[in-house]
Amino acid sequence: MDQSRINICILSAAYNEGENLLVFYHAVKKVIDKLPYNFEFCFVNDGSKDDTLAVIRTLAHKDESVKYISFSRNFGQQIALKAGIDSINADAIIMMDSDLQHPPEMIPELIDIWLSKNVNMVNTLREEDQDLSWFKRQSSKNFYKVLNKVSDLKLEPGQADFRLIDRQVTETLKNTKEQDVFLRGMIQWIGFDQATIKYKANKRFAGESKYTFSKMLRLALAGITSFSIKPLYTAIYIGFFFALLSFLYLPYVMYSFAVGKAVDGWASLLMTVAFFGGLNLIVLGVLGIYIGKILIQNKERPLYIVQEQNIHENSLVEF
Repeated sequence: MDQSRINICILSAAYNEGENLLVFYHAVKKVIDKLPYNFEFCFVNDGSKDDTLAVIRTLAHKDESVKYISFSRNFGQQIALKAGIDSINADAIIMMDSDLQHPPEMIPELIDIWLSKNVNMVNTLREEDQDLSWFKRQSSKNFYKVLNKVSDLKLEPGQADFRLIDRQVTETLKNTKEQDVFLRGMIQWIGFDQATIKYKANKRFAGESKYTFSKMLRLALAGITSFSIKPLYTAIYIGFFFALLSFLYLPYVMYSFAVGKAVDGWASLLMTVAFFGGLNLIVLGVLGIYIGKILIQNKERPLYIVQEQNIHENSLVEF
């Protein structure tokens, strides 16, 4: 394949990354300018409250290879990446965070593996960073353990959205219509030939991580409920277990009546009702999540709303 005819787009979702974007752009530009391929940038402004959009506009004004999509509000990183994928028409897309934790120096390696091994995508695994807090490392490990245990996915710890995907994968992802987007799961689910390399994350250049514990929890729930019905079976098993456990009360009741020592038992009764009431709420909550996902999916609302975008002829990004 003629390298000069290969079109590659760098896709980055940005939420309040005004301090990082210029540094990220120049760092990536320094790497790709040495490569023989055609590159463009696609930034997705995910409803930022800072000057992220203004910085992107400035970059787009100075560099025609910079394209952008700006949402009407914050829809989340996964949906922002999906919007970029929906809009890009390139031979390959490299997804990267704009905080410089994904090393731009790895771009040539991603491309070389893609071309030399003739795979459809090149995934990355983040090596454990000992500088992170114990809680952060453990929560990340548990995220993947729980996800793999209660879903049909098998994601390796440290797997990130930093990857290269080719046109065939891109076109497949464009045709997915899920409202609850979990790209790491979708990437594994669609299959294709894949390669994986490890990387050591850089320090975040500025600002704080947008992935709080609550967002990681929501992401885990999205992965579990989008790719598995195991929680429904688990709820049934739990229900049967405690139903059988409740029969242990029967010998006690029969003995109490037989010896004439039946007591009011209001305390134990109240505790039992409260316990099984809570169990019922858990089971109903699991059912509610799935029913809610069905409701949202059937409403067929747009996955995201674009407020602003730039359009150029002969672009790798087609809006």
